[in-house]
Amino acid sequence: MAETVKPDPYWWEAAPRPKAEQPELPARADVVVVGGGFTGLSAALTLARAGRDVVVLEKDRPGEGASSRNGGIASGNLKLGFGGMIKAYGLERAKQIHAEGQAARLDLARFIEAENIDCDWKLVGRFTGAMRQKHYDAQGHEADLMNKHLDMGVEMVPKSEQHREIGSDLYHGGQVRHDIGGLHPGRFHQGILDRAQEAGVAVHSGTAMSNIQRGGDEHAVATDRGTIRARNVIVATNGYSGAAHPWLRKRIVPIPSQIIATDSIPKETMDRLMPKRRMLGETRNLYHYFRPSPDGNGIVFGGRAGALTDDPMKKLSHLSRNLIEIFPELDGIGFTHSWWGYTGFTFDFLPKLVVRDGVHYAAGFCGSGVIWARWLGTKAAQDIIGNAPAETAFRADDFSTRPLYYGRTWFLPFMVGWYEFKDRVGW
Repeated sequence: MAETVKPDPYWWEAAPRPKAEQPELPARADVVVVGGGFTGLSAALTLARAGRDVVVLEKDRPGEGASSRNGGIASGNLKLGFGGMIKAYGLERAKQIHAEGQAARLDLARFIEAENIDCDWKLVGRFTGAMRQKHYDAQGHEADLMNKHLDMGVEMVPKSEQHREIGSDLYHGGQVRHDIGGLHPGRFHQGILDRAQEAGVAVHSGTAMSNIQRGGDEHAVATDRGTIRARNVIVATNGYSGAAHPWLRKRIVPIPSQIIATDSIPKETMDRLMPKRRMLGETRNLYHYFRPSPDGNGIVFGGRAGALTDDPMKKLSHLSRNLIEIFPELDGIGFTHSWWGYTGFTFDFLPKLVVRDGVHYAAGFCGSGVIWARWLGTKAAQDIIGNAPAETAFRADDFSTRPLYYGRTWFLPFMVGWYEFKDRVGW
């Protein structure tokens, strides 16, 4: 089976990564954006349409990182949840953060429609299965809080009725959110790239930045192809922030996330397994996120299982076992793709928009970059255009790190082991 499984993302079949382009690097620009994914291109598009001369530097091909490697689920979910945020930050701060999530999801749909981007966007909702009865009870409490304070229309589905949401007996019921949709991330990225270039953005592929030095009112951005000067710089590298970004690298934890795609599945089987073609998730600590493929003929299945190896086929082995655990009737199914990429987490599990030494950093999307990457990239651009702080709950002056952390996730095996233990004993 491994011989026929492709190690590239499934999304690249319909949206292959664009050919690398290296136009002559200009000596100056109004704004230099480092990173050509959702974040950087969204910032660049906003700036170009405001009349700025914008250059995007991308060390690989545009969107080759997380922007075309994710599951395409537009949730904007954050680890703490609404109830956890109330405990950590108070009710008003929690409402502010979740209200921004609602605004970001609506803005994503508006943007796709306004820009006429063909990316299989569908507002289908999401079902999250409860691994334990106590998880279901906690989901119910969370639903009550969100419906009371945010009027979100969250529904609970008991185990006796869960087959109307998912053809699995693994879960103890679950929660339905109607404000979550899905898209084809490769096509979505290509749409943003096309609009940015139409607006005059110069995208330089295969151009690695080495450092940024500030001098007076401008920055000198050094690359392997020369130096470019700009008044403003946006760094949009998230989980792919390397040695060229030492300050950011100490504050972003790159966590591998892996995904597989199945062979075609008969329609009658898909109708049974995913009757409403929703986005899907679950409550275990090493959780999985999964969905029908955009054409409805297969399943795209991702999660944290297999995070301790870089071998896509070993990741496939981990994930396929978990898929069969959820859907036993798929035992023996074949797979077409197995790939992985880095998400970028912060230590407080909140996305960040930070300005440091005149450089804007938009990062830390914590596994929900389909929503937050474009949103905070746009906010960074608005910040520059307006010469005043953009309105966002994630503008931060406290982008913290931890002692002994310099960007290498030496603690990841311990985290994975701890989460595996909690899942085994039902925490």
